[in-house]
Amino acid sequence: MTKTIGYGDWRWRAVWWNYFFLLWSTIEGQTRYSIPEELKQGSVVGNLAKDLGLSLSEIYDRKLRVASEAGEQYFSVDAGKGELVVNDRIDREALCGQSSSCVLTLQVVIDKPLQLYRVEVEIQDINDNSPTFASPEKTLQIAESTAAGIRFPLETAQDQDVGMNSVNSYTLSKDDFFSLKIKDLSGGRKVPELVLSKSLDREKNPTHQLTLTAVDGGNPAKSGTSQITINVLDINDNIPIFEKNIYKTSISENSVESTPILTLTAKDADEGLNGEVEYSFGSQTPDMIRSVFDIDSFTGEMRLIRNLDFEINANYEIDISATDKGTPRMEGHCIVHVEVLDVNDNPPNILLTSQPSSIPENAPSGTVVALISARDTDSGDNGKVTLQLPKGSPFKLKPSFSDNYALVTDGALDREKFSNYNVEITATDLGSPSLSSKKTINVTVTDVNDNPPKFTQPTYTVYLKENGVPGSILYSVSASDLDSGENAKISYSILDSKVQDVSVSSYVYINSDNGSIYSMHSFDYEKLKVFQIQVQAKDQGSPSLSSNTTVHVFILDQNDNAPAVIYPSSAALGSLSHQRMPRSAKAGHLVTKVTAVDADSGHNAWISYRLAEATDASLFAVNLYTGEVRTKRAVSEQDDSSQRLIIEIKDDGEPVQSSTVTVSILLEDGLHEPILDLRHKVSEPSKKTGRITLYLILSLASVSVLSLVTFLILAVKCIRNSRSSCCVRRSDCDDYKNPNRNLQIQLNTDGPIKYVEVLGGDMLSQSQSFRSCMSPMSEYSDLTLIKPSSTTDFKEVISVLDASLPDSTWTFESQQVST
Repeated sequence: MTKTIGYGDWRWRAVWWNYFFLLWSTIEGQTRYSIPEELKQGSVVGNLAKDLGLSLSEIYDRKLRVASEAGEQYFSVDAGKGELVVNDRIDREALCGQSSSCVLTLQVVIDKPLQLYRVEVEIQDINDNSPTFASPEKTLQIAESTAAGIRFPLETAQDQDVGMNSVNSYTLSKDDFFSLKIKDLSGGRKVPELVLSKSLDREKNPTHQLTLTAVDGGNPAKSGTSQITINVLDINDNIPIFEKNIYKTSISENSVESTPILTLTAKDADEGLNGEVEYSFGSQTPDMIRSVFDIDSFTGEMRLIRNLDFEINANYEIDISATDKGTPRMEGHCIVHVEVLDVNDNPPNILLTSQPSSIPENAPSGTVVALISARDTDSGDNGKVTLQLPKGSPFKLKPSFSDNYALVTDGALDREKFSNYNVEITATDLGSPSLSSKKTINVTVTDVNDNPPKFTQPTYTVYLKENGVPGSILYSVSASDLDSGENAKISYSILDSKVQDVSVSSYVYINSDNGSIYSMHSFDYEKLKVFQIQVQAKDQGSPSLSSNTTVHVFILDQNDNAPAVIYPSSAALGSLSHQRMPRSAKAGHLVTKVTAVDADSGHNAWISYRLAEATDASLFAVNLYTGEVRTKRAVSEQDDSSQRLIIEIKDDGEPVQSSTVTVSILLEDGLHEPILDLRHKVSEPSKKTGRITLYLILSLASVSVLSLVTFLILAVKCIRNSRSSCCVRRSDCDDYKNPNRNLQIQLNTDGPIKYVEVLGGDMLSQSQSFRSCMSPMSEYSDLTLIKPSSTTDFKEVISVLDASLPDSTWTFESQQVST
């Protein structure tokens, strides 16, 4: 007894030594601790941070967490100390039953970057359960003729503890006729047997009361008892005997119901009813075994009555009794060991150790997305698992340890093509035939700013009427960005450039949110015909990306200028222009020529002349297109000597713009008509004829000079404006498809006024008309050139002409007409 107590004390001290000084080791990334069961909540298991090589700050920053494969969270981590502590009551018997080893596997997951550690906690048994008997009382019938030495198997006690804390020994209360023997079976099982020490005498003692005590090996030891009542019978003194004490057999777990397992045979030396044997399960056989197996009481054949499951129970030990029909009934016993053979009937299971995290589209190859593990409850090759990903997937599986894998990127990602991946993982075991299962993991790809905004058009063309309302919208440009979120938010701006040496921002502004371009003021076609706007679209990514486009703005002419009279000018002489003509003038006599120009272009600059009022409307007529004032009939003596004409000049625009000029004509007697002199005195050279010839030569020379000046002006404009509408060669004009430049020289000798016209123009600008006019009635040889310009102030032109030329002198006129 002393020795037993000492041994128990040593075992108890060893257990608590393990509690205070935890044993741990790291083998291939696995940390192992050992603790006794039933520890209080908050008890320290070990310094997890130190054992994993982590600092306390890393535990908090990297969000260390503990997951248990068992499902229950028996442990947690004290983030302040880095210690693994007990989180809930741990009952080893509830977790592992009678298993000799009880290990809880924990998975420690750390983020940023993802890491997985495997921690094993061995739960050591303590002696917290007493041995118990299924039946606290048992009755045996023993014939008095039973020979000494016969053994009777007794009920074994059950103890939920394991190892040394389980049932260690049995004792029997003192009795002269009976003793106790312990029979050792395979697997360390001990079965108490009641041994008849000497023959019974029913007449002396028909009943024996015994106490069977089961004692475990704990410290202090715990025990349980069962009361045994023995009734001494007077008959049937032979027991059935099996051919083997232990039978071994095996059966596949996929065997169907009613499959025979084996047939037992027991023989009884008695005769008659005392020798007839019936087979049955032992009285202590659990209901779980009875629900799986059945035995024929007459033939001893065992059969399967329910499907087996290797993963639930791989071995069965069944106690079989053979009982005769004698009086008293005698029974023999044997043990049947049934091994269940595993078949591949469980598909692999894929577990997510950590939830998949979102990854940026520019993540490098090898970036960890998720941690996964594979499990198969089958054994051998049936439990070995391989994982596969579909072909063409931008991910791959990187093995870790113990069927743990990391899902990592395997190539470049592009959110604009695939913003979300459903990664299908297939797990296949090595059984025959193999089983497989699939699990889909959703991986979200986040955006980075790798796409610049893109305009709907590389360039835009806008046609805008002049004299528009300031602040009106010119056009709306639009750009799109394939990125998302802030990376796709676009703001618009106008890049600084010059328009007629003035910043373009003084002409237009843009709405930064929607790309609408607005005018700052109205435009004048006569001053500005075309300009360009450089628009930039920039996203709000970091770093931001941008792209540019060009908006070509063409100003369209409106009829906003009235015709301006160049000749005859009335600015110097008041409201009247005075002309003289002889009374001898015939029908068709050229009195004067009204010349006007219009600063507009196209139809808006087409000019027509009309006689609005006249002193004698039957005497004079005005040419609709040339403005020539001629006599409709010969002048008579009855006609007033002073004639007054009001000539209206109108353009062809909408609405029509017009102006008038008043011409006062003085009819004089004796005034010679130069035209008649020229016609009837051709053979008589005179001084005036020579002067006319000289004027014609000078006029032709001036036309040549003007042509040269015109080409020089065009060349200078082309050099100054890289994208001007002016082109010297067809190949030089990239912005305009159909350049058309014409130069025409026209000599008009109709009537007394001789003039030459030089015409030039293109499709996009006003054509210029240069006219050199001279009158044979003039005694002067002056020549005046007027520089053509769309911005010419025609009042200034008239002033210059009036100051330099008398009524009958040479004039040079500039007229803008549309081509």
